[in-house]
Amino acid sequence: TGVPRCGASLHEPNKALRIELNANAKCTWQIQRNANQTIRIVFSHFKFAPSSSCETESIKVFDGASTASPLLGQVCDDTDAVPVLESSSDSLTFLITTNSVPFTRNFFVYYYFFSPGSGTENCGGELTGPNGTFSSPNYPAPYPQFRYCVWHIQAPKNSKITLEFQDFFLELDRNCQLDFTAVYDGASTASGLLGKVCGRAQPTFESSSNVLTVVLSTDDTNSYRGFSAQYSTAPLPAPMEPNTTLTCSSDSMRIVLSKSYLASLGFREAHLQLNDPSCRPVVTDSVIFSFPLASCGTIKKDEGHSITYTNTISLAAAGSTITRQRNTEITARCTMSNNETLELIYTTTNNAIQKLAAEGRYNVSMAFYESDLFSKPIQYSPYYVDLNQTLFAEVTLHSTDPNLQVFIDTCTASPQPGFGSLTYDLIRSGCNKDDTVVTYPAFENHGRFKFRAFRFLRSFPSVYLQCDIVICDSNSTNSRCARGCISRQKRAISPYTWKTNTVVGPIRLKRDLRAAEHSESLTEAEAEKPANLQQYNFYTLAFVVLISNILIVVAVILKHHKHQVGYSSFQNVQSS
Repeated sequence: TGVPRCGASLHEPNKALRIELNANAKCTWQIQRNANQTIRIVFSHFKFAPSSSCETESIKVFDGASTASPLLGQVCDDTDAVPVLESSSDSLTFLITTNSVPFTRNFFVYYYFFSPGSGTENCGGELTGPNGTFSSPNYPAPYPQFRYCVWHIQAPKNSKITLEFQDFFLELDRNCQLDFTAVYDGASTASGLLGKVCGRAQPTFESSSNVLTVVLSTDDTNSYRGFSAQYSTAPLPAPMEPNTTLTCSSDSMRIVLSKSYLASLGFREAHLQLNDPSCRPVVTDSVIFSFPLASCGTIKKDEGHSITYTNTISLAAAGSTITRQRNTEITARCTMSNNETLELIYTTTNNAIQKLAAEGRYNVSMAFYESDLFSKPIQYSPYYVDLNQTLFAEVTLHSTDPNLQVFIDTCTASPQPGFGSLTYDLIRSGCNKDDTVVTYPAFENHGRFKFRAFRFLRSFPSVYLQCDIVICDSNSTNSRCARGCISRQKRAISPYTWKTNTVVGPIRLKRDLRAAEHSESLTEAEAEKPANLQQYNFYTLAFVVLISNILIVVAVILKHHKHQVGYSSFQNVQSS
């Protein structure tokens, strides 16, 4: 896609734009084509200057050939969605404006022309009842290109929805910019984003009410088999404070207040504001604040044993110089602790405090890459490699908080996914235990390392890798991440380590693949499989893990040290 200059006139039937802008930019892109079709534009990734407001920095989309056309929508730093907009004709214009803050802004935008009602949009739909299933178009065959599918799920009242993807395989890229599935906590895409997922994973989402919205968006590059999903319901738990709920995720904070509760405090929804007064609620049957974790004046604090995010809703009567109302504030706090993500919301009225707690998640993925540029992920499984080949691994934390750091504390290998008695350490307590391991300096929200491929003795065909990942506040000088390698004598239990049991793989030697090809060549039909197999691109296994104890287990081929028990070097072994 390249890096477009400041604005352009576009006439192609479809195009992807990777846009990079600095301060004080004002750039206009016009899309126009003589066709009896409309335009769908997807802003699948946007990174504005931190804490910028819509007034000073935004993307404005106009339904026509110029900025004088009707405003179709606006994208800002606190937009809690993956914006997808459609024109009413064959022309559309968008304007990106940036403020004076020195910062490199990044955007990924793609558009395509389509014909509404032509039958190509026949996907998505309405799902009702306490449980059900649905899948992507053509599943398990590859999904079609340029498709936008929306499923609306409505369960019985006073229930919540659990959505599970039993099989999930979409094109993978670092920010899920190309093909992705987005899940929203409500009846529409304006309800608050629970998460955006791509690659290969088995994500699970939980709603805060009886409605949920699921979106699938695809482009024109690679297509895979898509997904198969099921949903179930359970009664909503009775909260400690029935008038308020709080949901925290890796990306956002969502606060829901009932109008009756606000009325009991003597205020209406028009009187609400967060730490940043420009962040306003969405008012439906309830009053909803939904915003990225690191925006709207949210205060982050390293507590030593956890990381907390706190924001406050102040209730101030408008148009008055005096008040006889009680001094009331509603404080929402998300605590990322070592066992769970704890959400706490409390109201203080004359020093009285009411509390409510729930659970949340971080999203983390792990992938292998072709080189130390970490630009092209491996997109094939099993991952066949040569003995002694250098493997490049990257762990990515998907969060809107730019000040989090990923640290690889421990990586242990085993020939079995259950990690029994036969194991081998690559990294332990931040210290490299294998002499081929090289860890890269921390880079944004990524943890990276490389090592040479090896295998276990006793003819084990596969090797699995289990990694303990540490997440810290990057501004803290005393965090576990900042301490680096810790010897056994100095080691202490890390307050930032979260684990979960997730296994991916296997990874095997190429000579095992050649042996399989030779065996399968006995019949003509069987002989076609390896040839076809080599035509596909490698795919990366990405997955969502709980913040409570992130244990990312990825299948790899490990190098052997000849003096270690159960492990033998193959440096001098010739391929058969």
